[in-house]
Amino acid sequence: MSSDGPRWYRRRIVIGLGAVIAALVGAAAVFALTRPGDVSNPDVEFRAEATQTPVPAETPEPAKKRKKTRDPLSGFQWAQYGYSKDRRRYLPTAEAVRPPFKRRWSYNAHVLLEFPPILIGDRLFMTTNDGRVIALNRKNGKVVWRRDMGYLAASSPAYGDKRIYVTILERTKNQRAGRVAAIRARDGKLVWSRPLAARSESSPVYDDGRVYFGAEDGSVYALRAGNGSVSWKYQAGGAVKGGLALADGKLYFGAYGGTMYALWQRTGREAWTAGTSGANFGLSAGNFYSTPAVAYGRVYIGNTDGNMYSFSSETGKLAWRRGTGSYVYASPAVAQVPGGDPTVYFGSYDGTFYALDARSGNTRWTHEDGGKISGAASVVGDIVYYSNWGKRNSTGLGARTGRRVFRTGRGAFNPVISNGRMIYLTGFETVAAFEPRGAGKAAAAKAAGSKRGAKNRAAKQRAAKKRAAKRRAAKRRARARDRR
Repeated sequence: MSSDGPRWYRRRIVIGLGAVIAALVGAAAVFALTRPGDVSNPDVEFRAEATQTPVPAETPEPAKKRKKTRDPLSGFQWAQYGYSKDRRRYLPTAEAVRPPFKRRWSYNAHVLLEFPPILIGDRLFMTTNDGRVIALNRKNGKVVWRRDMGYLAASSPAYGDKRIYVTILERTKNQRAGRVAAIRARDGKLVWSRPLAARSESSPVYDDGRVYFGAEDGSVYALRAGNGSVSWKYQAGGAVKGGLALADGKLYFGAYGGTMYALWQRTGREAWTAGTSGANFGLSAGNFYSTPAVAYGRVYIGNTDGNMYSFSSETGKLAWRRGTGSYVYASPAVAQVPGGDPTVYFGSYDGTFYALDARSGNTRWTHEDGGKISGAASVVGDIVYYSNWGKRNSTGLGARTGRRVFRTGRGAFNPVISNGRMIYLTGFETVAAFEPRGAGKAAAAKAAGSKRGAKNRAAKQRAAKKRAAKRRAAKRRARARDRR
């Protein structure tokens, strides 16, 4: 045998072994990036969207134009849980509302605040755990009105047509049945109230004269906002705990038992349903407690089976499923901040806060915090905020980097809403208003500048009037000389 034969043979063996090793390394890398049961279907449609235009901060009216009769409900609105009706929990705003913050005021409800308030003009409206609905002046935190609506509640109200719409878990003690009601936002007068056959902690959403929410007996309601009568009702296969997300003419929600639903908004008929398919991977079906967020042609929702899910909003096909190792009660925030990419933000009971690629579910970054993260995140500008139920605090992270930029000892579930000028942070029993340090001085400087500008304009106007008067007098004298 020639010496060329063995060399050729050895070369084939080496190449073959190299291919096997490469395949094993690749498989190990894939395994390292996923958990058993993780799913990725890259063929599911993902719609690119234009970067959202920042919401301009409200500008205070000049003093001489401000009227005592100004409508306190006019101005910026964070009108339902999750800010937008699709529940993205993202307020694109200027970088002016950034840490460090200073506290302007704090209100203590002396009872658990599981869900955050909504913000309408100069008013904050919140539902406390003991069934009260309270309106606060957002400028000073003073109570404007309060109304007792039941024994137990765990939801945020919604606003529409000058009314606040609330869901109540239990009307009275030991009665496992709730109610839904409409309250006049201006003064707290009850407009209508409808008893429910089951408890409800589904934060309602208002749209075009209808109020939508779910209940623990699996009922999903569309009520006429004017009088509370039923427009349609749908029966899901399990308790509907979370809020309904509204987008593209459909209502999206998950139920206990692990089924995801999309209903046509006008009729309540099914557009599609989808399951978690956890049994195929040795997982329990899990329960959907989370309120979904709809963006990029996808529906994002957490499940107590420890996964975050992404479904096609058009067909319900599973795009990806990402495991965390513990319960995902949290509702996700979905945002593409300036300079960033579409990202899903949420926390898990494993004490980790996640930022995942909205298209693929791959990890962008994680923040290990310990404790238990149960409530939803909110993105304001380029900062994502979350609360830690286990540690009773709240944290702000750079949405692109995951670096911590803010922390406060206030927190429990759902932390922050904003009007683009301040943040309003919900703690265990308190709501507090925070503004960026220096904002007061900047406002004062702006006001002083405006005052100086007004004085200068007034002086210029007086000077112009004097010059015009002198010109008119000169013309009169000239005409008098001509007549002589």
